[in-house]
Amino acid sequence: MTIRLCLRLKQTNLRNECETQSAKTIESIDRRKLLIGAGAIVSVASAGAAWGASVHQHQPSYNKQGIIDASIDCIKKGQACVDHCLELFKTGDTSVAECADAVHEMLAICTALSQFASYQSRHLKSLAKVCIDVCQDCENECRKHAEKHAACKACANACANCIEECQKIVG
Repeated sequence: MTIRLCLRLKQTNLRNECETQSAKTIESIDRRKLLIGAGAIVSVASAGAAWGASVHQHQPSYNKQGIIDASIDCIKKGQACVDHCLELFKTGDTSVAECADAVHEMLAICTALSQFASYQSRHLKSLAKVCIDVCQDCENECRKHAEKHAACKACANACANCIEECQKIVG
């Protein structure tokens, strides 16, 4: 019986000690929460003031979707133009050979342009300058055949639109 009494006393003492430790832990947690909360408020307030003074933008200064749409439209119209040129070649008509060459170059640059614009490459402005020249050559060649061939006219118009969008980037 004495052993049981001793164990009960030890258990009771341990419980009292645990309860005392729990109360101290709760007090320190409350203080900790209070300090963390105060620190968070100060951080938010100072960050808000700094944000108001200097806004960091993640949006490009140009219409990203506009240049992507223009370059993809150029690619679609260019592919139709090349397909039309190939059909003419099959009949022996080689009058659109230079047009087909210019369109091939345009397809390559507009593909790169759409990809550079989609991930806002730091080289986009340089590429847009080259794209203006290539699309201008393509438009000039396609305009020579625009009255006879609808595919050439559509390609020329798409190139003109792409040039406009590129000029917005180049400035």
